[in-house]
This record gives sequence, structure tokens and C-alpha cells, in this order.
Amino acid sequence: MGDFDCRKIRNTCILAHVDHGKTTLADHLIAGSAGGLLHPKQAGRLRFMDYLDEEQRRAITMKSSSIALQYKDYSINLIDSPGHMDFCSEVSTAARMSDGALILVDAVEGVHIQTHAVLRQAWIEKLTPCLVLNKIDRLISELKLSPLEAYTRLQRIVHEVNGIMSAYKSEKYLSDVDSVLAGSVGEMDYENHEFLDDDEEDTFQPQKGNVAFVCALDGWGFCLSEFADFYASKLGASAAALQKALWGPRYFNPKTKMIVGKKGIGGGSKARPMFVQFVLEPLWQVYQVILNSDVDKMVLEKVIKSFNLSVSARELQNKDPKVAVQAVMSRWLPLSDTIFSMVIKCMPDPIGAQSNRISRLLPKREVLDNGVNCDVLAEVELVRESIEACDSSPEAPCVAFVSKMFAVPLKMLPKRGSHGEVVNNLTEEGGAGESDECFLAFARIFSGVLSAGQRIYVLSALYDPLKGESVQKHVQEAELHSLYLMMGQGLKPVTTAKAGNVVAIRGLGQHILKSATLSSTRNCWPFSSMMFQVSPTLRVAIEPSDPADMGALMRGMKLLNRADPFVEVTVSARGEQVLAAAGEVHLERCIKDLKERFARVSLEVSPPLVSYKETIEGEGSNLLENLKVLMGSSDYIEKTTPNGRCVVRVQVMKLPPALTKVLDESSDLLGGIIEGKPGQRNKSLETWRKNSIVEDDNPIEALKKRIVDAVMSVIESESKEIDKDRAEKYKSLWLQFLQRIWALGPRQVGSNILFVPNYKEGNADCSIPIRGCSHISERLGFVDNSGTMIRDDDAAAETSLGAIRALCMEAENLESSVVSGFQLATSAGPLCDEPMWGLAFLVEAYIAPLGGCSDESELSTQQPDQYGIFAGQVMTSVKDACRAAVLQKKPRIVEAMYFCELVTPTEYLGPMYAVLARRRARILKEEMQEGSSLFTVHAYVPVAESFGFADELRRWTSGASSALLVLSHWEAHSEDPFFVPKTEEEREEFGDGSSVLPNTARKLIDAVRRRKGLPVEEKVVQHATKQRTLARKV
Repeated sequence: MGDFDCRKIRNTCILAHVDHGKTTLADHLIAGSAGGLLHPKQAGRLRFMDYLDEEQRRAITMKSSSIALQYKDYSINLIDSPGHMDFCSEVSTAARMSDGALILVDAVEGVHIQTHAVLRQAWIEKLTPCLVLNKIDRLISELKLSPLEAYTRLQRIVHEVNGIMSAYKSEKYLSDVDSVLAGSVGEMDYENHEFLDDDEEDTFQPQKGNVAFVCALDGWGFCLSEFADFYASKLGASAAALQKALWGPRYFNPKTKMIVGKKGIGGGSKARPMFVQFVLEPLWQVYQVILNSDVDKMVLEKVIKSFNLSVSARELQNKDPKVAVQAVMSRWLPLSDTIFSMVIKCMPDPIGAQSNRISRLLPKREVLDNGVNCDVLAEVELVRESIEACDSSPEAPCVAFVSKMFAVPLKMLPKRGSHGEVVNNLTEEGGAGESDECFLAFARIFSGVLSAGQRIYVLSALYDPLKGESVQKHVQEAELHSLYLMMGQGLKPVTTAKAGNVVAIRGLGQHILKSATLSSTRNCWPFSSMMFQVSPTLRVAIEPSDPADMGALMRGMKLLNRADPFVEVTVSARGEQVLAAAGEVHLERCIKDLKERFARVSLEVSPPLVSYKETIEGEGSNLLENLKVLMGSSDYIEKTTPNGRCVVRVQVMKLPPALTKVLDESSDLLGGIIEGKPGQRNKSLETWRKNSIVEDDNPIEALKKRIVDAVMSVIESESKEIDKDRAEKYKSLWLQFLQRIWALGPRQVGSNILFVPNYKEGNADCSIPIRGCSHISERLGFVDNSGTMIRDDDAAAETSLGAIRALCMEAENLESSVVSGFQLATSAGPLCDEPMWGLAFLVEAYIAPLGGCSDESELSTQQPDQYGIFAGQVMTSVKDACRAAVLQKKPRIVEAMYFCELVTPTEYLGPMYAVLARRRARILKEEMQEGSSLFTVHAYVPVAESFGFADELRRWTSGASSALLVLSHWEAHSEDPFFVPKTEEEREEFGDGSSVLPNTARKLIDAVRRRKGLPVEEKVVQHATKQRTLARKV
């Protein structure tokens, strides 16, 4: 692999929506490259990159796979990726390995939901994209469009894709402007502020050469440059001028032999744009000549003669017109030459790409500790510079990134090495007896030279080179067994590989779980983690049919967890082995791999474990009513500890949806902020920063601004109904509440808030309040770190009573018990032990001295009385009070919703709507695709109703409809699970209380309670031995 200069390498991936032609395009590129891996006649039918049985059976790609191709004197590493939403994690691994991306869009179906996702992935990873408009032939043969109509359609697709990219550019541009305005110019780090000089310029422009028009199935395609070169001599114009004129409102005046704009042609003229006249019309003529047997063949002979094509008469006279089309078009406009030329011309080599991508791959870290070794800092910076320059010299530090581990059967490994020597493949870590699978690392070398047998450091994402011995657990030393060049399913052994190449590495199976950074030196920052579009939401419990196979299942789950970059394997609180996948297709593949490859035992799979959340009734946006709840209202729940020493009062309100959404989305960042150690906090902030399109220099300030904006937006929307003075008053009140955030829950980072109570007056019964501290508000910057909360320490110091002082100390020690009670309550709500969502709690707790106001309060919170440890009693009382407060406020179940995009023919709209109605779907939008009989329908479908949805839809629409599901948001169910008819109208509609059937919310709650083993109110015995009258007497 050392034969190719780094500037002659291109790393590119193919990204698109499902069934838009990625693997078919890859087939033609493989057939058109040197090496003879695939015969051109097999291209498009064989699906070379889909080598798994399951991929061939389902006709979809399920994993990203790489192949090294040679074109002229260039080496092109091509990575094919899946388009199905269930395998979007593979898109992330492919994007990290690449420098450029071929974005495919179906010319008939247009831009779909996954097209948005892959464009976002390419933008985040700083890839150079090229647009490929596929299936142009369907515009001719299926839709029967005229060349002018086809041009309008293609122009609209290019404009839509450019609109998506400009939205991402604008988002970053506006963020950069905000950062500059917020900070002083002297403190700015200009590395991440690449202002858009050409923000008006579109990303994809056919006249620039980064848009290709292709038909992958027939093996032809073109860029404007090919037609510009052909017509340059005929029209007497330069190829460069023609290329610019062949797209857009440019017309050719045959009289003056000049290219003019729209104003240059006469008003009554029927002139066509040059793209239609000189590009599309010849294509349409060739297709019409071949597909219509009664049309004169002169045009076809003219094309063959003009371009000197070697097409045999046997192919032209074939009874199947598609054979003749492929024979002529693939020789006239060869697809592989078009795509390879565009990749070489428009996509950067690794040297240029890595200098552009360095801010994403290795963001600059701020060094806070002054005692850091200068030599370490210098070497860390040297490594970063060598990565930025893609230094492929042997002296350069060797750095690589492993994006995923993939399993290969041992029998598939090459039997001979790069020099023909016999290789012993059975010396795999773990031995061949334990598993017949060998784990290879899918890696890209960013600096230096990697060689087989080399010892290297494996760095996890949490490794910090500046901390030395304290982060030993995040670094391991490993020896690389062998290197392979990936050729689809095949593997070609190599001894060394230079920077810029993509390789498979053997020998890291025991050191890497999902992804890692490889470095020849310890003094190297780990690469930023990859961004995944969705998270694994479909969970099932798995157990072996025979309990004796439990050990084999555990080993198989470990192997599956390593082999699949997106699967999650956990053990539930009940001891079940839980497997989390991205969707039904992903889950089916994981179960099949477990049964046939990794565990090899018979399995029992539970029904899907759906996650729910719990909240209370109310829009949450009605802040005025909610504030009244927390402002001295008597509407609270009171609980007393068993020993009577502590009284707990709890009030609850619903947070605004916008604030709940911000807290949900920022859970990773909040986790970093709330951790105590500054080093850990900075690491988490870096982790959060890299997963965002907008690169904030100060994520904490950005989060604080988002929280304030979320509250203010709701107040402003309500301020139309109230006067300005009251609106300002509510703003100031909410800002005060944001300064009193004591804790978040559940698990310290959830979407529920515990506010510090505002005690105003003393108590006559000698009890002391448990005052919290605005811990989270301090971390978020709402209050100074010095703390502005009033505490009882001064009062305790002034008094001479030792008992009161001891009681104040005891109250301070019990603060953690109140927070723990809040965490327990929010992690398991009262309806079905599911986490609470979007609630704010105000907990007032008072503790009294032991035995009234006497001086006998020497009893510590950690010394048990007859009711147990006092701290535990307080914790339980707070938990029970919080749950009771939720029950009092009309609780509601919250379920996750999928965004569903359906495409269906007009005649199957009725059956499709029937399926959606049975699944409790909510229709958002329906529109007809222009120029076709297809309808696109957008809807929200509850996750609980989505299992088997695709199969039922195909069954009811005879396979004509397709659906794509993406996790969208959480939504509270509107029905009251405890509904009982009370009014006259309700009784008339639903009957009396005894005959009311359980509503949907109650059914969902009962199903979860039954699964968790919680008590369910239901009539188990309906008739028993009740005597029935056999004869009816009148």
C-alpha cells in the first residue's frame, strides 16, 4: 500500500435514502475499475458489496463495507453504507472513515427523510459532498415526462438539496456571529469560526462539476463537462463557457450562434434551455428509438457513429430493449468514468481533507492545569500537527481511528500472507475453540505508517494525555497481528499501510469494544466520538430455551455487542438480559446472528419492552397558573416520618414543554456540568460540543441561554392575554426560580427540577427547615459560585443553645436525603414505576428536636431508632410525598412517538389510512408527488403501536406502500387513566362507573404493571360457580 502517493488517494462513501441505488452504483464502480473483480454485465444484479445472506435475501444493505479500487493512477477507497434507518449507525462509521461523500437522490422519489439525515452527517463530519441524481431513465420510461418537464424536476431536486445544506451553513454562521458578539475580540479562537465568504453560493452546482446525472441500473451517467467537451468544437465555443451555460436559464440562439439569457430570446419564441436542447433531448431520442420498435433507427446509428461506439449487432437486435439501451448508453456515457472523474476532481485528497476536518476530529482543548509537563504538551501538539498535515513519513507518529469492530468467520481469513507465506489463523485471542469468529477493526490511518506486528497504544474516548498515571484504565498496549486491505467480502494481506488509507486490523478484538483511537505514543488526544442519528429504542429480553445454555448466551451477547456498533446489551433490574436495537429489522438481524453465529443456541425473545414516562395534566405552557401553585399555595401534600420528627410538604407543577425539551436534549452536557471535578467536566463538555452542528466555545453559556429563551418564549406567547407589567413580573419570578435549582432528576440529569424552598417565617414549634442549596444554578451560572442562598448557620452561631446548633447541623446533613428521595420519586412514578417527565417539585421539610424543644437532640441522623435510620425515613417520606403529589394533580402517561413517512399509490390510500387508524396514528400532512400517482403521507405513530406496522402495511396494500419510522418526540396521552363518568352527559355516553371499559391510557399502564409484577386492578374471575338460569320464564 505504499505504492500510492498520498495525493493520489481518495476516500469516499456513498450515502442515500433506502433503495435509491447505492449498492448498484457501487457495482458499476467496481466493474469499471482495474482488477476485473466484477464483470460489467453482472453489475447491478450481483450486489457485490451485499455479501451477507440476510442482505441478499432482503435486498437491502445492512452494514458499511469498504473496497479498494484503482482508477488510472489513483487509489479510491469506496465505502458502501446502508440507507435503512435501523442501520444509521453504519452511516456514522462510514462518514468518519471518508473525506468525501456521494449523496444519491432518486430522480423520481426526490428528497426523503434519510436524505436529510445523511446530508447532516456529511456536514457534521466536514465531508466534501457530491450530488448524484439517480434513476434518470424512470423519468422517460415510467413517468413519460418531456425533456423540459424532466429538467424542471431535476432543477427542483438540486434546489431542495441546496436548501438543506444552506440551512446547516446558516445555523453555524449565525452561531459564529453570536459568539463574536458575546465575547471580546481579543479572546476569540478563530479556528472554529470559518465565516462564509460565499454564503450565497450553492453547495451543489452542475456547472461546477459536482452534480452527476446517472442511471445506475443501465450503467450510464454524465456530468456537464462531458457534453461541454463534445459540443465545444461544433458550436465554436470554449468548453468552460459551455459548461457554465448548460445549466440554468441559458439559451442558444442558432442565428447569431450566441448563448443568451431569457431576455435575449423573443417573447413568442419556443426556445428551450441549453440543458434540455443539448443534453436531455438526445438522451430522450435514444431511449425512444430503442424502446419503440416502429421509430426510425437513424438517430441510434448517428450516436454510435459519432462517438465511435463498439456495439455488436446482436445486442442491438436483442428482443429485450433494455439490453440494447444498456449496450448503447453504457458505452456512450460510461458511469464509472463519470463518477471516478468527479470524485478525483471535486473531492480532496487526505492531506487537504484532514487540514479541513481537524477541528472536528481533534478539537482544541483548553489546558487548565499549570503543572502540566511542557514536553508532553509539545508532543501532543506535534501529533495534532502531523494529523492535520497527514504526514505519511515513517518518522511521523502513527495515529489511526477505529470506527467499528466487525466479525469475520475464521475460514474467511486469507490463508497466505502478503509474501505468499502460510498464515496460522487459529492463534486468535480467545482461541478458535471458543468462537469461530475473528474480530477485525475497521480503521483509517490519519498519520504515520502502520505495520503488522507493531505495538501500539489503544486510547479510549476518556483518555487524557495530560493526566499521566491517573488515566491508566483508559489506555492499553496491544500488538497488531496483521493488516488487511478490504475488498468487499475479501481481505488482501498487506505488511504496511500509510496515512490516508482505510484498512482492517486483526489483533485488537480483546482491546476495543466499539471504537477507539490507536497511537504509537501515549501523548495523543483521543479522536472525538462519532455522532449517531438515533439511539437504540427497541428493547427485548432474551433468554435461552434451555437454562443450561445461559453461559453460551452470555458469551454470544458479548460477541454481538462487540460486532455491532449500535447494539446495546444490558441486564435489567429483574436480572433479564436486555438487547436494545434501532428497529425491527435491526433486531431481527441481531437475533439471527445470536442464534446462528455467536451463541448458537435456541432463544426465547420477549415482546418489545416499551419505555414510557409519567407527567401531570396541563399544557405546561400555562406558566401563570403554574407559578401560583408554587407561590405560597396551600395545595400541597404533607407526609410525616414514622418517628414524627420530620414533616415534608411537596408541591408539583408542570414545566413548559420548551424547557423540558432543552433539558432532555442536553442530558449529556448536564452530566458533565454537574460532575464535581473540573477535569471530568471539561471532558464531558468536549464530548457534547463535538456532537453538535454548532460549535460553541462556551457550551455552559449556550445552555443557560437556551433555558432562559425557552421560558421567555412561553411568557411572551402568553403576554398577549395579560398586561406588560404582569408579564415583566412573571419574567422576574421565573428568573428567581432558575436561581433556585437544587437538583435535576432522575439520575441527576433528567427533565425534572427540584427547587430550593423559600422559607419566609419561623415556626413556633422549634422546628428547623431543611434548606437546600442552588447547586445546579451555580453550575449553570444563574448565581455566583459564592452562593446567595440564605442559610441558618449565622442564626445558629448567634444563639447559645447547643441543641439548636446541633439541629441546624442535622438539617444540613439531611439535605442529601431530600435530594435522594426526589431522585427515587422521579425515577419511578406512581402510575407504573416509569420515570417522571417535565415536572418541577418544591419540597419543604422541617425537623423537630427529639422530645420537643428540650436539649436532647444528640441523636445523629445515622443512629437508628425503632423506625430505622432517620436519614432513610426522610428519604422515604420525600419519595412518597412526591408520588402522592403527582397522583393528586391528574397524572398522565407519556409515550414515545415515531415520525412516519409513507409513500403509497392513490388506489391504496384507503387501506393505508385504515392501518394508521388501527395504530392510533395522527396524520400531519398528505400531498401528491408531482408528476406521479404516488402520495406522501406524514404521521406520528406511537412506538408501542409500531411493532409489525411495516408488515401489516405491506399486507393490506399488496406491497405497494412503504413506511419509514424515525424517533421523534415524547407526547403525553390525553386520556385520564382513572376516568370515572360523573356528569349526566358522561354517564349517558360512557355508562355508569361499573360498566366503563378501561381506556387506552389505563390499558398501557396495566400492561407495564403486569410486566413489572406490580399489582393490577382487574377482575380475574368473571363468573366462577354462579348458578345460571337455563330456562327463561316470562
